[in-house]
Order: sequence, then structure tokens, then C-alpha cells
Amino acid sequence: MKKIFLLLLSSFSVFAQNNIIPAPVSYEVSTSSGMNMFMLDSRTSIDVTDDNTDAKKIAENFINSLGFMAGQKPAFKKVATPSMQDKVMIFTINKNADTKLGNEGYTLEVDGTTIKCVANKPAGLFYALQTLRQMMPPQAENKEFSMGMFPIMGCKITDYPRFGWRGLMLDVSRHFFTKDEVKSYIDLMARYKFNTLHWHLADDNGWRLEIKSLPKLTEIGAWRVPRVGGFGKREDPKEGETATYGGFYTQEEVKEVIQYANERNVTIVPEIDVPGHSMAVLAAYPELSTKKDLKRYVNPGTEFADWFPNGTFKMKIENTLNPSDEKVYEFLDKVFTEVAALFPNKYIHMGGDECYHGYWEEDAGCQAFMKKNNLKDVHELQSYFVKRVEKIINKKGKTMIGWDEILEGGLAPNATVMSWRGMKGGIEAARQKHDVVMTPTTFAYLDYVQGDPTVEKPIYASLSLRKSYQFEPVPDSTDAKYILGGQGNLWTEQVQNYRHALYMTYPRAWAIAESVWSPKEKKNYANFLERTENHFARFDAANLKVSKAVFDAIVTTKKDGNKLICDMTCDIPNTEIYYSMDDSFPDKFATKFTTAFEIPKGDINLKVITLRNGQPLGRMLSIPKTELEKRAK
Repeated sequence: MKKIFLLLLSSFSVFAQNNIIPAPVSYEVSTSSGMNMFMLDSRTSIDVTDDNTDAKKIAENFINSLGFMAGQKPAFKKVATPSMQDKVMIFTINKNADTKLGNEGYTLEVDGTTIKCVANKPAGLFYALQTLRQMMPPQAENKEFSMGMFPIMGCKITDYPRFGWRGLMLDVSRHFFTKDEVKSYIDLMARYKFNTLHWHLADDNGWRLEIKSLPKLTEIGAWRVPRVGGFGKREDPKEGETATYGGFYTQEEVKEVIQYANERNVTIVPEIDVPGHSMAVLAAYPELSTKKDLKRYVNPGTEFADWFPNGTFKMKIENTLNPSDEKVYEFLDKVFTEVAALFPNKYIHMGGDECYHGYWEEDAGCQAFMKKNNLKDVHELQSYFVKRVEKIINKKGKTMIGWDEILEGGLAPNATVMSWRGMKGGIEAARQKHDVVMTPTTFAYLDYVQGDPTVEKPIYASLSLRKSYQFEPVPDSTDAKYILGGQGNLWTEQVQNYRHALYMTYPRAWAIAESVWSPKEKKNYANFLERTENHFARFDAANLKVSKAVFDAIVTTKKDGNKLICDMTCDIPNTEIYYSMDDSFPDKFATKFTTAFEIPKGDINLKVITLRNGQPLGRMLSIPKTELEKRAK
């Protein structure tokens, strides 16, 4: 009983304000005269109005997802007069649809005896229950927690999404995730009201989808030689070395994942990245390249391109399909026939990004083809390819979507554009009256370093939680009707396992979720951080990995003449920063940071830690002077 009492007390303090992510459109604490808290336990009944089959399935899945309800599940029955001894959760699909709620909105009312979830469609009920789950204390996420009862604060919520496309992209080419890991990723994203999984299934480093008419794609293209270390620094395959790392999804496994996603209101958009990023394809079918006689292999993460300061690059190995070869389009027709049959959603993503044109410029066949078809340059040749691919995809009853490079040389007539190189491509596509999904590197690339580079796995760019939270999918002077929404992208060159994938995704995905679901005027970073701390506790209770880099100190430097000046801050309120420069390990008795200071001459290592109430909060940073000097440039 003592544990229950303490839990109730903590619940009251936690719910003085709600901890829901993404923030709902409207949240009011209930002012009813009765008991202002619902206790969810085995005495709770579930009443599905009109016995709606979809609503009942959603209710069952919700109860099954709560570990503490195992073995004591609420019964489905009608309750005429709810009471403290006969409490009820009521699920209702609107007979007279509330246009304000749309297909994914809901209302949720909680008092001492009743929880009412109302929506126009089953998707809205699903999201009402995700909100309800977040209203329980974090311990509800622990499947081994056996209290068997949880309090839910009385409230009234009206909620619906700002955008229809709320996505996360998972790259399974650079690192292969199992079917069950993909399902787990879907389960988590659905809890935060994401509704689109962009599944990056093919790239230079592995082909991951069974195509029955082209068996070598998985016999050869799904496997590479095992390597460790960062991408771009690995060794080439040795002569005769066996390719043993990788894997692929059978079509039956894909159907299982799609069904799992459907039950969580998640649409899966498959990506087959062409004409560039096709090294795995060419390992299996080298005749689809311009240099047909070269021996190929699936790239294991070796350096195969030179990147230049202006953003251009030169491939050392051909990784592009030959756009002048009719056999390429016959190959793609087979691929997209099977992809379209597997995935029931509207879209197929064809990539189109980072396509190196140098081999096309050198190839006599490509040059003759360009002349024959009045194509003035290789950009127009790529546009020709993209338009041919669009026709193939359209014939399968699907709409093509591609990265913003598909704008170059002329946009395909019906294409949707995914803008990743900033907002510029999306703005241009919207001006041409094409639909756009915003996913700019500046806000949405979840593979980027999210904390101090001295404690994070290095990569070429950084993206803080604060910066992700600034994501606004509709740029000024852009017609919002062409912006479908936005998404975060997790590329996995530097992600070697599933727990690290979660670490890179969250909490920045929570920030993106708020940008694509919540009303623009509801966004408040300070309030978001308070809610984020509650969700850290939820992930901890569920034994899920999450990055708490936002707890760390932010250390910056600048030059003042010959002086090197250091400044520090922390996004999290009510924290104190302590530091040392004598190789000791700072704690609450070290030097407390109050204002910017000069880094002295000498071989200095700056050690920094954040504390709250005298206890360590963030990680200890150890930053050599050479790094401090580099930051001042």
C-alpha cells in the first residue's frame, strides 16, 4: 500500500501539467466534483459502442501492450451505471463524424469512473489510447512491474494532427535489422503518433527485399564481407573472401510487418534507390552498368567516393545503372511489379539522390542515346530515367516519390518530392504544384551527432535536440496545401545495432513528432524539455535506449585577440555546471561555472559535468585544448 500511495502522490505532481508528446491541440484538467482520478485495474470493463470490430481490436492490442495487465485483463462488457467498483473505458466511433477531428483525431475524457474515447475512425481511437498510455506513470512501461493498477488524471482532451505525413525513415541497407526489430521500431514510432515508416530497402551496402523474379538480388546483393569500424575506413574485400554479413526480408516476412504496421496505423513506404546507390544491384547484375565486364561486390563500407568542399563528389567505383540500356527498365519493371504487389500504400520511393554522372559522360552508349533523344546534358539524362521510372510505377497503380535531386533536368509529371538538401527543393516543387515531404538535413537527420563530439560517435555533422525542435515543415511564402508533412531520417552507416538505432532516434524524433502533429502555436521548447524528462523515465522503465545528451553541458569557445574564451550552458533548467582544468574529476566541490572564462596556456584538458541538486545529471566531458581551439575557428 505504501508503494501505491507514493505512486499516487507522484502522479498528482506529474500531472499538474500533462506530459504528452506530441502536445495535444487542447488539454484541460477535469474540474468535476467527484474523484478526479481513474484507477485502471482488473476491475475496469471495456465497452465498445456498437461492438465495432476495429475498435475492439484496438482496445485488445492496447491492453495486451501493458505488461502490468497480463493475467488480469479487463473484460469486454456493457456498464449501465459506472461506479468506483464498476469502472469502464468506452470506445466510440462517431456515427455523425466531427469534421474537426478528421480521420486521425479524437476526444478523450477521464473522470473517476469513466474513460471515454471518441473518434471518427479507428485510427483516432488508436491515438487516443497512445495518449492515455502516456498519462499513466512511467512504471506502466515496465512489463515486470506487478502492481496491477495505475492512476490516470481526470482531463478533457481534443486532439488531431497538423499534417497527414508524419514519418521516420529507417535505413536497413547499411545495417540490417531483423523483422522483429523493425516491428519494435514501428511500435515505438506509433506511440508518438508517427504514421509513416519510410523503409530504405536498397543501397550500395545491401539489397534487403526478396524479388522472386530476380533471385540474385538476395543471393548476392544481400550479403557483404564482414567488417568493423566506421564507414569509409574499412578494407575492400579480399580475393576469395566470403560475404557473410547481411540478410533480407522474404515477401512473407514483409507481409507480416505490413500487417503489424497496419494495426498501429502506420503506412510503410518502400524505397528502392536508383539509379545511383546501386552497387548491391550491380554486384548481382553487373550487365546493368555502363562497364558491364567489371567484377563487382556489395560495398562493405569502404571509401568509394571523393567528396569536395562544394558538396560535389566523384565516384571511384561505378554504382549507377545505365540509363541508356533498355534492359535496365525491364529489370526495374520486374522489381516494381513485385514491390507494388507487396505494399498496399499509395507510394513507392525510387531514391534518385547522389547519382554520379561521370561514367555516363564517359560512356559512348550514353552519349549516343542523349544525342538521339535530344538530351542536352547528363542532368536531362537522369530526368529521362526518372520519368521512365515514374511511368513504370504509375502503371502499377502507385505514385512515385523521390529525393529532391529528381527536380534536376525537369521534374516527372506526377512525382512527389522529398526535400532533404534543406528546404529549397521542397519550395521549388511546391511552386510547381507538386506535393512535398519536408525532411531537411538541418533539422531531421537523426544519424547526425547529437551531443558533444568528444563523447559521441563521430560523423560529419551535428544536430541538437533544440535544433530538431525548430523544424517547421511549411516555409514562409510556400502554399501549405502542397506540404504533406515531414519526417526524420535514420541513416545507419554508424549505427551497428538496434539499441543504438533507438539512441539516435530518440529524443529527437519526439521533437519532430511535435512539429508534424501539434499546432504550430503550441510549440514551446522549455515545456517540451519538461515532458521529455518524463519520457526518459518511460524509456528507462521499458529498458529502451535513449540519448540523454541534452543533459550534458554545451561548451563553446571564441577568440578574443590572443585569448581563448570558453563559455558553457545547458538546455535543461535547474542545472549547475562544474569544471576542472587540472585533470581532476569535477563534482559539486569543483569550480562552479558562472561566466565565460579564459583557457590558460599549457596542455589543458577541460573536464565538465552538469549537476542537479548536487547529483550528476549529464555525462562528464573531457575536452582537450586542441579541440577547444578548433571550436573557436
